[in-house]
This record gives sequence, structure tokens and C-alpha cells, in this order.
Amino acid sequence: QVQLVESGGGEAQAGGSLRLSCSPSGRTYMAWFRQTPGKERTFVAGITWSSDITSYADSVKGRFTVSRDNEKNTVYLQMDSLKPEDTAIYYCAASSAISVPHRVSIRVPKMYTSWGRGTQVTVSS
Repeated sequence: QVQLVESGGGEAQAGGSLRLSCSPSGRTYMAWFRQTPGKERTFVAGITWSSDITSYADSVKGRFTVSRDNEKNTVYLQMDSLKPEDTAIYYCAASSAISVPHRVSIRVPKMYTSWGRGTQVTVSS
């Protein structure tokens, strides 16, 4: 297992933007999850190693963009049009088990073998 490191979290106003980074990404399927107190960790976005397939939770589709730079071993989550309900701790995750992303399996935290410690994102209204 590899310890992933997230960065880029912080505070933003509603309608604003933040960009999260995560490294090292490795030659694996990468995803972002988020979690609020008392709730389960939920899938936000994911991307294949070749970047040919990206997936998003319905709640962020059209506002968030996941990308990766394999030369820099870094995955990004560009978050635009932020809403207060986006406030959460955001986690980066890597899965060596996912080769072909399936819309169900990519949303299951147990499919991921490496995690970061999370970065706080707070959106004020």
C-alpha cells in the first residue's frame, strides 16, 4: 500500500473554485471520495490510468473535473461552482483491483487499497 498525500483544500465561498491534488498516483485507477461527520465516505469522481474514462457522482457532475498527469504522478480534482453542501473532508484513493471501471464497483470504498489522510474543504454561503 502506498500512502497518498492530498493538498489544495481550504475555504471558499459559494460559487468559487478550489483544486485538489493527490500524489503519487501510480499506474492505477484513482478516485476522490468525501466524507462529512457521521456519514459514510462517498464517491465523488474517478479516472482511469489512461484518462480515457472519467466518472462522477451526480451531485458534482458538470461542476467538478477529475484529471491526472502521469508524468508528475499526480491526480487533480478541479472543483468549480462550489456549494455549501460540498463541505467535507476529501480523500484520494487508488485501486489496483479496478481495471475496467464499473459504475458500481468504483463507488465502493473497499475496492481501494491506498488512501490519503484527507484534506478539508469548507464552502461558505
